[in-house]
Amino acid sequence: MKLPRCRHRWNLTPRQAVRLQGRLASEVCHTPLDAPPRLVAGGDAGFSRDGTKVVAGWIVWDVAACAIVDTVHAIRPVRFPYVPGLLSFREAPALIAAARKLSVEPDLFMFDGQGLAHPRRFGLACHVGVLIDRPSLGCAKSRLCGMHEAPGDVPGSSRPLIHNGETIGRVLRTRRGVKPVFVSVGHKITLEEAVAVTLRCCTKYRLPEPTRLAHQLVTRFCKEA
Repeated sequence: MKLPRCRHRWNLTPRQAVRLQGRLASEVCHTPLDAPPRLVAGGDAGFSRDGTKVVAGWIVWDVAACAIVDTVHAIRPVRFPYVPGLLSFREAPALIAAARKLSVEPDLFMFDGQGLAHPRRFGLACHVGVLIDRPSLGCAKSRLCGMHEAPGDVPGSSRPLIHNGETIGRVLRTRRGVKPVFVSVGHKITLEEAVAVTLRCCTKYRLPEPTRLAHQLVTRFCKEA
């Protein structure tokens, strides 16, 4: 898969990284998708047992056929420290490297992480989405910032995630009796579409299939890295 060249270097200090987030956040688009996505690429990243390598993987899921159509992964050295709110600087290089190996063009990239639901409105799904210039969304298992009421227990129930008076995502119930997920815009998608796609990709599990399967893939390679 052909992607744009990276527009910035990765060997930054945390202070430089925060400033870069501030500049790039203004490029995030909330434009609607051209059509409901059929091929959704789910991405996840993890780390080797010694913490020196990041392992990133993508599973491309055919929503209509409920089938995997492509699987890729990449391993890169860790070059950025762990700093809350700057996770993308640790994971994005490997995720982008893996995405370049895809043999198909996904309609949408789904991340096991945050998009706009981030203190500076520039989580992993925004950062990678802007750099590769593709529609993207974040579907996180936990909240990074913001406040919300509990959604109803009926699958599809949701409540706004609010931070500093701004709606930054939706807290979405995907199955009865399980914790909700936190959905937010990454790039080139609306929040309503992000919620709808997430629900459409959920089968019998709490997490949508693309990122759930990507997590399994990454976990397997992390054990070997």
